[in-house]
Amino acid sequence: MGKCILCEKNCPEHFSLAWLLSWQALKQERLCRKCHEKFLPLLNETICPGCGRIMTKAELCPDCHTWQKSQGGLLKNRALYTYRTSAMKDYIERYKFQGDYHLRLAFKDEFQHYIKQHYPLKKWDLWVIPVDEETMATRGFNQVEGWLEGLNYHCDLQMKQRQGRIKQARKTRQERLRSKQPFLYRGPRVENRNILLVDDIYTTGRTLYYARQIALLQGAKHVRSITLCR
Repeated sequence: MGKCILCEKNCPEHFSLAWLLSWQALKQERLCRKCHEKFLPLLNETICPGCGRIMTKAELCPDCHTWQKSQGGLLKNRALYTYRTSAMKDYIERYKFQGDYHLRLAFKDEFQHYIKQHYPLKKWDLWVIPVDEETMATRGFNQVEGWLEGLNYHCDLQMKQRQGRIKQARKTRQERLRSKQPFLYRGPRVENRNILLVDDIYTTGRTLYYARQIALLQGAKHVRSITLCR
């Protein structure tokens, strides 16, 4: 019996007839049921097909209408959870900003399972949204790479500004939207490849659409994105 990543209480193992007949290895739960219920999954919600925002109808939100006009296409971002819960905000604070690397395990298996199921790695190349050198020096890891541990992914995008950059989390919405292209590309051409951009949070979409621009300039056929939360 494992312990919950967040509260450190025991995680009971749940057996089902389907599992018994599947001959699959027992999956170790990372979050206890009580902790998991504090997060709001988006996969069964009515969402905007462009960014994953919760909507009353499955139609494009105003932001995605704007992106479609300015970018000539959409990322069709999929997020597993909403960011608008105290549980997710606390998790991101502890994992991303306080640097508790052990917390990557809370959503690692679920995140990877969704990617493998919907974006087969034989058909899609994973591009990780980078962090700057200053962040790597102080925190020691890229939070997105923590969730992708064990998968093949690419780190050919790099931040132009290596130090002293104002983090996206500290910017207002308008400041995010006015930001300039933050990335350089140091990899090979990706002619006719499908690219899946992977990031932690979709807020305005500005960062991801800049990454999309680079992927298309490098010859990508399709560019989509996935984030842990929206």
